[in-house]
Amino acid sequence: MTTGDQQVERLADKLQSLADRTAAEGGAKSKLAQPLADDAAFVRKLKPSLIRARAKGEAPTDLNPGQGVVAPTSPQLGRRPAPKAKQPGASGGPNPWLVVGVCLVAGIALAKWIDWRGHAHPRG
Repeated sequence: MTTGDQQVERLADKLQSLADRTAAEGGAKSKLAQPLADDAAFVRKLKPSLIRARAKGEAPTDLNPGQGVVAPTSPQLGRRPAPKAKQPGASGGPNPWLVVGVCLVAGIALAKWIDWRGHAHPRG
């Protein structure tokens, strides 16, 4: 590895460590973590020996642009446990539409009863 390659690699390592630190801090700074990691991956492609090899046709020039890697900001959780199977007859409650219908009928019946009682004793 040439001196130029080593300097480019050191710069890429610094960018990657900066990306990891900003990802760990959270907040507005954490939004810069992914672009910094992408920049670190790009800078690694700018090594003088790689540029020379691509110019001579010895290295591939049609690679897809990659994304840099940022360490996760918190521990990653494992798989969630499967939901418990429902036992027959143990539902979560009555159907909500049935409850709404019963309340509607009860409200109409109460309104009719109040109106009927109002006609029995008119104010006059």
